[in-house]
Amino acid sequence: MAGHFEHQTIDGDRWDLLAYRYYGDAAKQSVLLDANASLFTNPLVVPPLILPAGLTLIVPVIDEAFVQDDLLPPWKRSA
Repeated sequence: MAGHFEHQTIDGDRWDLLAYRYYGDAAKQSVLLDANASLFTNPLVVPPLILPAGLTLIVPVIDEAFVQDDLLPPWKRSA
């Protein structure tokens, strides 16, 4: 990972929308969930889909240079 920055949540923020905003791929919400696991200390409780306003999230910077194209679906591979 190449560092991180912080995001202050507002009403209506969701994990998938933030992943799309910062990574261009809603499926990368797991990156955000993993980075912010400390906010949700009970492992039996699923983190909320819609985040409360005023929460400070860590947004990891992903180094796309290490993504292997052959592991991606055809429509996501570089030309």
